Amino acid sequence: MYNEKMIGLGSKRSVIRELFEYGKKRAAEVGADKVYDYSLGNPSVPAPACVNKTIKQILDSRPSVAVHGYTSAQGDLSTRKAIAEYTNERFGCRVTADDFYMTCGAAASLTITLNALHEEGDEIVAIAPFFPEYRVFSEAAGYKLVVSRPIDGTLQPDPKDLSRIITPHTKAVILNSPNNPSGVVYTEESVKAVCALLQKKSAEFGRPIFIICDEPYREIVYDGVSVPYLPNYYDDVVVCYSFSKSLSLPGERIGYVMVNPKCKDARLLYAAVCGAGRALGYVCAPSLMQAVIEKVVRAETDVAAYKKNRDLLQGGLEEIGYTCVKPDGAFYLFVKSLEPDAGAFSDRAKEYGLLLVPGDDFCAPGYVRLAYCVSHEMIERSMPAFRALFESYRAR
Repeated sequence: MYNEKMIGLGSKRSVIRELFEYGKKRAAEVGADKVYDYSLGNPSVPAPACVNKTIKQILDSRPSVAVHGYTSAQGDLSTRKAIAEYTNERFGCRVTADDFYMTCGAAASLTITLNALHEEGDEIVAIAPFFPEYRVFSEAAGYKLVVSRPIDGTLQPDPKDLSRIITPHTKAVILNSPNNPSGVVYTEESVKAVCALLQKKSAEFGRPIFIICDEPYREIVYDGVSVPYLPNYYDDVVVCYSFSKSLSLPGERIGYVMVNPKCKDARLLYAAVCGAGRALGYVCAPSLMQAVIEKVVRAETDVAAYKKNRDLLQGGLEEIGYTCVKPDGAFYLFVKSLEPDAGAFSDRAKEYGLLLVPGDDFCAPGYVRLAYCVSHEMIERSMPAFRALFESYRAR
């Protein structure tokens, strides 16, 4: 009677959300100070002060009907112009407002892009570890998702493995850097190698293989690390962006799709993006937030607070004896499980009040993800629990 696949998706939350809900319930039972919740990537740094100030200014200075009314389906022209100007200024591009489509966050950007590109029989490549919803979004759009294994240790893309799995059916490769769940930033060397491979394969197959660049964490990087801007390295790129992390606005659902004007038949692809947005019901992104973004597009979040958390958590865990993948960006730490079954390790960690997301759903068994966008004080309080968990394995 109903769509069985949708019933399945709606009846079971993602493992991340399951842990988050468990944490709220457990905190009510034993006290919030005894639960150390590293499950959800919800920014803990407040939005820049200019955001709230701008919201108030807009509400006070514009008629309510204008503030809360519809924009153009693809987004307000002045907002798209402001983003295009900033993009050109920052990355040396030549994009215009007509290359941008405003969306309800990165999830909408990805689903719109996947639907815009899809043709019967297409495959999407994701590089492990990757955000679990890539599989949901891709399969819902009609693709087969194919997984590429990264280089051991560094978790950088492996061109040899990519070459093995790319076929004439490959429509696009999703690149997510800084990466969720590992925090790894793909180096310029890695990006160039991937682009060279895709250029070769595109020429071989006689049609472009696209890069879908998922970059909601672009601004959250540490120690002077630079994130290569993919449109400067490869023509057939669609950028999916969200202000959720960069400006700490996850609940406001505002982002964009940018079609690189160098794409093959770029205007047709942009039309397909507009059509996919229409078909999916993703037209007229939140008007108030579009107006805000127009004014604050150059604002920056307090990355130093996340770096302080990263250094405390990674340093503390490695001192205890855990093995971590160094995160150069985002706000996640990928840690080796103390047993092969990361799910079992995560369940054992709950006994110590630690909520750690097993890596299996990220296509990275044997790891757990820790979201350190939490209070610095909680990280400090959790260290004895991590030590006790570690010692419990040594005693086995």
